[in-house]
Amino acid sequence: MKRVFYAMLMCVVIAGSYGCARVQPYEREHLADPIMQFDYNKEEKAVREHFLGTREGSSGSFGVSGGGCGCN
Repeated sequence: MKRVFYAMLMCVVIAGSYGCARVQPYEREHLADPIMQFDYNKEEKAVREHFLGTREGSSGSFGVSGGGCGCN
């Protein structure tokens, strides 16, 4: 039973290693582009969240937890 477990574990490790890819130097410029960052423009993100909050009549799901009446 242990032999089967270790064989399956090795298969998973080998299969998972194929998901790793080397990035060529000429491809790194696209990955280093500021647009690839999650929060590149914080002001634009804040305006978008404010707009969605006022348009939808609610706010949330932006990574901040809390509760209460919603007063500032």
